[in-house]
Amino acid sequence: MEQIKNKLGIYEKAMPATLTWRERFATAKSLGFDFFEISIDETDERRARLDWSHAEIKEIIDLIHEFEMPIQSMCLSAHRKFPYGSSDPSVRLEADNIMQKALKLAHVLGIRVIQLAGYDVYYEPQTAESHTRFIEGMYLASKQAEQFGIMLGVEIMDTAYLNSLSKFEILKQNIPSPFFMAYPDVGNISGWNYDIATELKLSKHHIVQVHLKDTLFVKPGFKGQFRDLVIGEGQVDFPVVFQALKECNYAAPLVIEMWASDENWEKNIVTAKNRLREIASDNGFYF
Repeated sequence: MEQIKNKLGIYEKAMPATLTWRERFATAKSLGFDFFEISIDETDERRARLDWSHAEIKEIIDLIHEFEMPIQSMCLSAHRKFPYGSSDPSVRLEADNIMQKALKLAHVLGIRVIQLAGYDVYYEPQTAESHTRFIEGMYLASKQAEQFGIMLGVEIMDTAYLNSLSKFEILKQNIPSPFFMAYPDVGNISGWNYDIATELKLSKHHIVQVHLKDTLFVKPGFKGQFRDLVIGEGQVDFPVVFQALKECNYAAPLVIEMWASDENWEKNIVTAKNRLREIASDNGFYF
């Protein structure tokens, strides 16, 4: 079978928050990406995007067409502050409200995948009940997503609750919807010392998108480092990642996940992209 060239996107937060939307689109285009991933996080500023006016939405749609730069996916991490597993009914109600608004926004912007945070709770203690409530919330979200034909991809996280695709496969048994899938972060899985090739192959039929991120691994006396590394500064075995993806015949999009933490952000993106492209090509995987 002919090798498919995968689409490669860039995470919005790899660019400074001070950029205008036009500057974000222009930057992603000039750096050679196929799309970018929008962030709806727990901050008031980014959650406000869920209530954009028709004029604000039209501005984004016009930029998508002008730059031929789609927003393929949405990183919906607002549920970290308003988790489905919360013991507070008002928080759970807001979790559902966020989900419904995100689906409507994704629908009008042409977003194909919404990444959900794999936390039952984050700012309160985890319990058997919080886990049960999380499953119930994910089931409800999957049914809502089915109505829009939008894929939900649960991120494999930087915390122990859902830090492997093995754990996702157990979760998936409770939520059999074809619109409820996995969005693995190879940095998070590797950082928790799971065998990345085994994990990717285990869930090859359930992966809708992949985050490419470097990390430093968890070990005794060190809690790991799961962000703010340029690709190549960490310990993720990217040759093995791309070998596994090739063996899985993986054709869905990938996203470089980085953060604009200093003035060298654009150079860091270019460095990461070039390093990943070279490693991928050396292993017969192309984007």
